[in-house]
Amino acid sequence: MPSDLLRLSIPAWDLALRSTLIYLALFIGLRLFGKREVGQFTLTDLVLILLVSNAVQPAMTGPDTSLGGGFLIIGVLLLVNWVVGRLLPRSAWFRRLLTPRPSVIAQDGHWILPALAHEGMDVDEGEMVVREHGLRDVGDVQLAVLEADGTISVVPRQSQVLRSRRPRLRSRERDTG
Repeated sequence: MPSDLLRLSIPAWDLALRSTLIYLALFIGLRLFGKREVGQFTLTDLVLILLVSNAVQPAMTGPDTSLGGGFLIIGVLLLVNWVVGRLLPRSAWFRRLLTPRPSVIAQDGHWILPALAHEGMDVDEGEMVVREHGLRDVGDVQLAVLEADGTISVVPRQSQVLRSRRPRLRSRERDTG
């Protein structure tokens, strides 16, 4: 019967709370997981994300299988994501809590092996990044930093260091640029 498509079998607040808690748990898990960008995920990372999404679906919906419940969950997840996106640039405490610190992974021509291991990287991955920056090997590197956003900044040994402040873009400007 069409009227049953939108009828919830559990209270709306229950679906909203379940969805919010799953969102936060997944967000925290991914935060602890590392600094890789989505484009840097390995095949195993992708498999993990797909399996987690499949595993948490029943925890979000509970016994509700209605279309209305699905719409409500989508709305709650979008709202929670919007709130997190607005809090990050406005709250230093929230940003520190959710944004990892940059890690120095190479300095003065040498890999910092404990830092690489801590970040889930190996020397081969690091060497690939060094070559992507136009350098032969780590011997040509003055400093390599795994940034909070998952990118790796490399300063060559022979470069002139310019002191400047990079302008901070608002999230809306980053999305359009």
